[in-house]
Amino acid sequence: MQNKKLGNSSIEIAPLVFGTNVFGWTTDQKMTANLLDQFTDAGFNTLDTADVYSKWVEGHEGGESELAIGKWLKESGKRDKIILATKVGAEFSETKKGLSKKYIIQAAEDSLKRLQTDYIDLYQSHYDDLSTPIEETLEAYDSLIKAGKVRIIGASNFTPERLEQSLITSKNNNLPAYQTFQPEYNLYDRHDFEDNIKPITAKNNLSVISYFSLASGFLSGKYRDQSDLKDSKRGAFVEKYLNEKGFRILKALDTVAAKHHSVPGTIALAWVMHQPEIAAPIVSATNPEQLKELINATTIQLDTEDLALLNTASL
Repeated sequence: MQNKKLGNSSIEIAPLVFGTNVFGWTTDQKMTANLLDQFTDAGFNTLDTADVYSKWVEGHEGGESELAIGKWLKESGKRDKIILATKVGAEFSETKKGLSKKYIIQAAEDSLKRLQTDYIDLYQSHYDDLSTPIEETLEAYDSLIKAGKVRIIGASNFTPERLEQSLITSKNNNLPAYQTFQPEYNLYDRHDFEDNIKPITAKNNLSVISYFSLASGFLSGKYRDQSDLKDSKRGAFVEKYLNEKGFRILKALDTVAAKHHSVPGTIALAWVMHQPEIAAPIVSATNPEQLKELINATTIQLDTEDLALLNTASL
């Protein structure tokens, strides 16, 4: 298992990142601790969260994931073994959102408190903020880096144009530059990144940490028709994949999985990991067996025939 550097920084991450939006939502604190111990004991080191997780759940106000991670960090004593990534910019409320300098500074302090740590390894702009000058956002990050509260910065969900403009602004003003980018990327949703974002990340040596690696669970093979959606919390997200292209990809995944004595989700994740431009995909699990299947993707060696079959199916 080979670690990869993030951008031009000295930070190295293992080739799988744990996406923690389920913590404090569908996994309680005991399961959260079990999963994080399992993940780190297997040699992985990076957790990805966001300040707003899981505000979308009725009765939640955001910060639940960070609180759960913070409690585990304190109880486990594993902070020095973890690359901790969180995000800022999503909407908590009408007055708590965006990428203004004042808000970023306050949001960082709030995240640090919830995470029970003195620093964030990778602090990411969760969404772009067209109402705030790019220079102001980067100046906020500059202040946090100089204060030792943030090591490096990244971006997520930016348009290609805004990502490129942000990088130019960093260079022209001697301000911190984004070292990572988070796009949606999987066997089904691949072309936006490959056609529009990849040229920018490659040119600027940005490390790509992709999300929705299993297309909201569709590529796990659990959802084959409408009847599979009725009891799933992800049904609304998965329905759009139930079409000719989706079924073609599942058939290819089934074929490759059988060859490797594996399962479709593991193969779908292995495919992402075989893309040279991806530093690591983000994965999420709510129980140890799920996590084991995802970790197994790091041991799968897809050959030329496997990759050709999957690539053709996903065109």
